[in-house]
Amino acid sequence: MTTIRREVLTLPAAPLGPDNPLPPLRPLDEAHRIDDRDRADLPRDMARQVDYEPLRSLLPVQVRDGYDRDRAPRELDALVIENDRLRATVLPALGGRVASLHHKPTGRELLYVNPVLQPANFALNGAWFSGGIEWNIGATGHTTLSCSPVHAARVRAPDGGEMLRLWEWERLRDLPFQVDLWLPDGSDFLYVGARVRNPHERPAPTYWWSNIAVPEDRRVLAPADEAWHFGYERRLRRVPVPEYDGVDRTYPPNSTYAADYFYEVPDGRRRWIAALDEHGHGLVQTSTDALRGRKLFVWGSGPGGRRWQEWLTEPGTGGYCEIQAGLVRTQLEHVKLEAESEISWLEAYGPLDASPEGDWHSVLRGAEERLEAALPRADVDAAYDAWLPHADAEPGERLATGSGWGALEVLRAGWKLPGTPFGEDTLGAPQRPWLHLLRTGSLPEPARHEPPGATLVARPWRDMLETTAATPLAEYHLGVAQWHGDDRAQAVRSWERGLKTAAERWPLLRCLAVADQEGGHHERAADQYAEAFDDLCAHRPDGPGGGPDAADGAGGEGPPWPAVAAALGREAIGALLAVGRTADARAVWERLDPATRARGRFRLTEAELLAAEGRSGEARAVFDEGFEVADLREGAESIGLLWARLDDAPLPARHDFRMRPDAG
Repeated sequence: MTTIRREVLTLPAAPLGPDNPLPPLRPLDEAHRIDDRDRADLPRDMARQVDYEPLRSLLPVQVRDGYDRDRAPRELDALVIENDRLRATVLPALGGRVASLHHKPTGRELLYVNPVLQPANFALNGAWFSGGIEWNIGATGHTTLSCSPVHAARVRAPDGGEMLRLWEWERLRDLPFQVDLWLPDGSDFLYVGARVRNPHERPAPTYWWSNIAVPEDRRVLAPADEAWHFGYERRLRRVPVPEYDGVDRTYPPNSTYAADYFYEVPDGRRRWIAALDEHGHGLVQTSTDALRGRKLFVWGSGPGGRRWQEWLTEPGTGGYCEIQAGLVRTQLEHVKLEAESEISWLEAYGPLDASPEGDWHSVLRGAEERLEAALPRADVDAAYDAWLPHADAEPGERLATGSGWGALEVLRAGWKLPGTPFGEDTLGAPQRPWLHLLRTGSLPEPARHEPPGATLVARPWRDMLETTAATPLAEYHLGVAQWHGDDRAQAVRSWERGLKTAAERWPLLRCLAVADQEGGHHERAADQYAEAFDDLCAHRPDGPGGGPDAADGAGGEGPPWPAVAAALGREAIGALLAVGRTADARAVWERLDPATRARGRFRLTEAELLAAEGRSGEARAVFDEGFEVADLREGAESIGLLWARLDDAPLPARHDFRMRPDAG
């Protein structure tokens, strides 16, 4: 029977560091948008779902950009679920990622296992790492929970054994979800029951993709003759499978540039995807029909793709690709989850032995026959039917604790969510002021010199903020909620009201600066940013050079002050350079902490500042000295664009992260 135990996994890991303390007011810099030229050719249901409430804001989630690339051995809590055939290792503090799936009879690892934990800027909110199986809920992209803890507990499985339940509250869409993992006795397949619930009295946009990293020296099989190809040039087009432009794209190394292939699996066909090595050994994933989509992501063989592979792990480590399964055909779509309803399905992961070589249809037929022999389609449907009554079973022994945001929402609305308890004992410091607002109608003032904490933007919280005392802090949070609700003029009025009596003005000034930027008032935005940074420096309890409170934040809570100064300073420098105020930008730079200025992101900022000052040689010298921008964004081209201004030589390989053919 299945057993579940705790383990400690030790990996070279870079610390996550503090979250960015500034609310993310700007629209997403989203790479996954469709060129308007392609919309007319989309099937009607796909076009409708592409246009259905795409995410435009990260609020209320904060950006995670405090990590670096200095790795050291670190102990990670792991939960191991095991039977006599398979062993799955789960990381509850990192989104419930399945880090390893080991097939014991053959001694084979079925997934790509990253030998390091290196955060990189791929999640919707920043920090993400590669490898294993991740559960992506929320909106197009990697989940904001990629590097966050989830709740975990033992639950009775349908066969009477043990099941591992993972659950959390997804904050972008305000939806609770759960993932149940179990291994029936003697089974070569890990079963995964997943459920997303909408407890609200209104429909909610919903998104789910299970993302599986596998070694890239595989052939990827899926039952389709066509796919939707999407690359970083943002074109979505239908292409044949397996060959496209004379190249068999089902072998990941055959592609030059990073790309998605969303397979067009015919209605009625069994849903599955597999990745097999040259000997025919590998992993297969299959599911009930609710999980409709299947996808292959490749990094490509070009220098940019290879550089990203090195960036996410270690040089010399084998590359990987991703095979995925989702609720719709492409990751560009969101589906409507009706009010007070839920959606659920069952997935299965296990070994598959089948020939990958030969005629495409013969290969698919052979693989499907082997899959049917190993795990009949009817058995997957039966396993789902057997699991569903257990989805509401109350968890037993708690094995890990997630965030307190779900508990706060359950207290606010009084929802009953059997199977996924969000107890008051999970409430923590981030929720404390909001719990006070909920229970007393007032928002408590933070300790002296403490930056504003996390904000909430859903309509019920906005209503509470509109009726509480109009303190500067309440006006700050109210403005953020109004901004999120696209009531921007009202947000500006709230921030301006708060500014009249605020002792510490920088949080409100920064919000007003962003509003001016978004409104095209760049000179005024620069003024607001300069004033905000001056005010921050005047009120920092430790001073700009750091001090005894710098490491832990004022009062021992809140973000470290260097993180506040770094986030605001970075934005201020960009705003000042945008209007040619290089002297003012230099003044901000000089007041940043030395440790901040030494970080790779700020070394790039320094080079941009030097170039703007006309000191091209010194800017070029920054490249010669070397730097690594730890939070370089997926698809970003800022390094290459600056290099092109400074030097006619080809972009050095260590800085080449280009992901499309026509990148600058």
